[in-house]
Amino acid sequence: MEGFIIRIYTRTGDKGTTSLVYGERVPKDDLRVEAYGTCDEVNSMIGLALSFLQNEEWAGKDLFIERMHRVQTILFHVGSELATPTEREVAWKLQQSHIEELEANIDEWDKDLKPLNNFILPSGHTCSSALHSARTIARRAERVVVGIDHHVVNPLVISYLNRLSDYLFVAARYVNQSLNGKETPLKVDV
Repeated sequence: MEGFIIRIYTRTGDKGTTSLVYGERVPKDDLRVEAYGTCDEVNSMIGLALSFLQNEEWAGKDLFIERMHRVQTILFHVGSELATPTEREVAWKLQQSHIEELEANIDEWDKDLKPLNNFILPSGHTCSSALHSARTIARRAERVVVGIDHHVVNPLVISYLNRLSDYLFVAARYVNQSLNGKETPLKVDV
């Protein structure tokens, strides 16, 4: 990417359209645009969550941040895949190994977490709460992708987004445990 300059404004979207990869113009309310835009929201919320760790320390912090940056990078590429017209070649394609990587991290973190006996409310450390927000946005991204014609989307994208929301839930719990954040159980009687 060195030497490549990204213009901040192009004015090409001023009439309610945007371009997919390879330049095809579509309305900004196209489900593909909604899907990759929602992936971008997840990515941004993960970035916000990580910013809350700036002054925190625990033994696994560097590895945790490295893993989150990897997820952010993969999400960026998932967005690119969603923005590529069906009949065109995808520059980067999500693989089953990316889903398995999420599952391995989930299992690693979850084995040391206190088992859940009931639902919890998003709470605790600010990073944890932001990760819960990212989780809900990932669920929305999944719902949007499901709405796109199944012949158009790599089916692994749906699986990845589904697993990503689980990953972010466990990551939020892991941060709370690592930084003594308090999980708030859901009260049954209100």
